[in-house]
Amino acid sequence: MINLLNNLINNLGYLIFLAFIISNLSIFKNIIQKNEFQKFDLIILSITFAIFGIVGTYSGVDVNGAIANTRIIGIMAGGIFCGPFVGIVSGLIAGIHRLTYDIGGITSIPCALTTIIAGCFSGFIYKRCLKYEKWLYGLIGGIIIEFIEIFLILLLSKPYSKAFHIVENIYLPMIFINALGTCLLILLIQRIFNEKDQIAATQAKIALDIATKTLPYFRDINNNSLKIICSIIHNSTTAAAVAITDTNTILAHVGLGSDHHICTDNIQIIATEKVINDGIIRILNTGEEINCFSKSCPLKSIIIVPLKDDTKVIGTLKLYYEKENSISCTTKTLASGLSHLISTQLEISKLGKLKDLATKSEIKALQSQINPHFLFNSLNTIVSFMRFNPTGARELMINLSNYLRYTIDEIQTFVDISKELEHVKAYVEIEKARFGHKLNINYDIDRSVHIKIPSLIIQPLVENSIKHGILNGKGFGTVNIKVKKYNLDEVKVIIEDDGIGIPQNVIDIIYLGTIEKNKIGISNVNNRLKYIYGTGLIIERLHTGTRISFVLNKTKNFNFDII
Repeated sequence: MINLLNNLINNLGYLIFLAFIISNLSIFKNIIQKNEFQKFDLIILSITFAIFGIVGTYSGVDVNGAIANTRIIGIMAGGIFCGPFVGIVSGLIAGIHRLTYDIGGITSIPCALTTIIAGCFSGFIYKRCLKYEKWLYGLIGGIIIEFIEIFLILLLSKPYSKAFHIVENIYLPMIFINALGTCLLILLIQRIFNEKDQIAATQAKIALDIATKTLPYFRDINNNSLKIICSIIHNSTTAAAVAITDTNTILAHVGLGSDHHICTDNIQIIATEKVINDGIIRILNTGEEINCFSKSCPLKSIIIVPLKDDTKVIGTLKLYYEKENSISCTTKTLASGLSHLISTQLEISKLGKLKDLATKSEIKALQSQINPHFLFNSLNTIVSFMRFNPTGARELMINLSNYLRYTIDEIQTFVDISKELEHVKAYVEIEKARFGHKLNINYDIDRSVHIKIPSLIIQPLVENSIKHGILNGKGFGTVNIKVKKYNLDEVKVIIEDDGIGIPQNVIDIIYLGTIEKNKIGISNVNNRLKYIYGTGLIIERLHTGTRISFVLNKTKNFNFDII
């Protein structure tokens, strides 16, 4: 038994060495690090892990006509990491191979069945284990599968005495090696996922750094400022060239190829026009695919992402690379993030062009809601999340972008109440990330309500409850947000908190229409509601906290529609 254990340990070493080589291949890394596997990816992964199983069979040790092997290690690892499809298909391939692998033994059928069961069981584990517990599930799963194999050998192999003798000689080494091997292989592959998280965190930081550096140049958009923006992106990434276009022309191009990709020239790459037309990211991995009119163009790979104003494509951001096949999954993620940030900053830059609207006090009041302290606090929260929760950081970036995008809309714009509530939720998620368990938000929304309302009506009231009711009071508490049908033609919105409570003198000032600096949001909402509907806010001091409500009336505005 000791000799068998030594041989299996040696075989395990060969298998782990093979896994180390494969896991460092860029093609394997690019597939594993994807957020979603395509059909082709699943087939490649299934074949890869089936090869581990087949190698485990070939490298096995003959014991009285049976094979003491490491076959299930690759099958279990594949299913636990990549899902049921990979586990089942790789198990079937390796199991059928074991069935046809003729050594004249009596364990072919039970061993083949065990391999297939291992694939199914690993897929079952995939849906139930957490990311950082996979190695533990692999260890336990390996032990369970080996016990199943022993049971099947004793049940199906004849004569029973020979089957028992085989099990007696191999069961301890097999259980130990396969459980340990599954655990080690999972830890080895886990390294790729950890690398993915580190790359994601690095890219999030790069995107934030670029956003910070480029922000001043979006205040006055022209060819020179766009060139500086491209230069900042070029210097902050590994791209060989960076370009920004509108829907017809090249607005800026920095880096290689600038001798023939010239500012103010018409768009030269057909794929760019396709991105503008359908808003779908395009990746070109060869010079032939790019099909540049200049035969000496040094740019061999490109990713083209759309720049949008709301849902309308207004241009593209293009990252070029000097080598073919340089666009990885992580490069695509970075480019998408930059596109989202630049699109948001382009919309914010519109504020500088709205001088004629800036004379209206309502517009000034709404613009003042983009509080620089809130923005800086949000960015600091995102940076802190990048250290321990990169996925959360990316979600907060999206929430912040959505918040800023919505906040700069014109007040004359009427939107569906569901869109206004999405804006509220984006703001709430940012604040909850900052204050954690201190802040509790409850939603009671009637989903059958579909009514158009002026934008930025609900969010300022929620912000007031959080900032002045909860955080300025005892520092923790609950805000309840309710949207209900009031009667046939009306919808009632209620924002209630259990905070410090609004002083009566502040209520009186709001009703009188006198705007205080720190109450500009709630006063603005009250004035706009009175202008549109004839009635404003109903503000009530509660025993604990404040309730603010208002009624939206279909008959007071032709833009409204209640279903």
